[in-house]
Amino acid sequence: MRMMNLLLIRHALNDWADKKLAGWTPGISLNAEGCAQVEALVKRLADVPLAAIYSSPLERTMETAQPVAESQGLTIQVREALGEIRFGEWTGRSLEELQKEEMWPVVQVYPSGARFPGGESLREVQARLVSEIDAIRDAHDKETVAVFSHSDPIKLVVAHYLGLPLDLYQRLAIGPASVTAFAFTPFGPRLLFMNRSESLPSFKFEDKEQEKEQENEEQPHALPGV
Repeated sequence: MRMMNLLLIRHALNDWADKKLAGWTPGISLNAEGCAQVEALVKRLADVPLAAIYSSPLERTMETAQPVAESQGLTIQVREALGEIRFGEWTGRSLEELQKEEMWPVVQVYPSGARFPGGESLREVQARLVSEIDAIRDAHDKETVAVFSHSDPIKLVVAHYLGLPLDLYQRLAIGPASVTAFAFTPFGPRLLFMNRSESLPSFKFEDKEQEKEQENEEQPHALPGV
């Protein structure tokens, strides 16, 4: 049984990571460690036949996606809907400072009720990401596609396809330059692996019993007693 494979890839490391809330701040590029992570990522994906590459428009995701696209002979398809959370007034502030805000524990424990001041709610972010990825899925039946995005957006997407409540999404972890893979089958999405930063396992899902059932369904059935 063939199906659509989706790779969700977080951008590689930059100097703002774990220090400040970058959001949609322009001009944030990968640092030296991040560039090394991208080189390793290209090697990990070398044997994966990608049909298309989609990316958030922000520099750190584009710089992660571009070498992969070049190695696969593909052009990046930029989608604003794959971009980072719009943090509004929190954008550019240090995490140390933000942890003192009254809303900080709400974001961590009750994210379904959180809206960033002057920015998006986490429900809105999840909805736009899932809507965009569903459209990508519809355009790439039986193909393998890579989507480059950001930590929280990827966590929100994973939570959706796993059926996790939004309030539990902070229990997930997505590291820089990590790969998370889903297979979308007629029976629903299946998580193949998550937050993978080392060599990738085979992610082509095969179910011989389901293949056999599908073949049987395609065969004409004789009428009873004939």
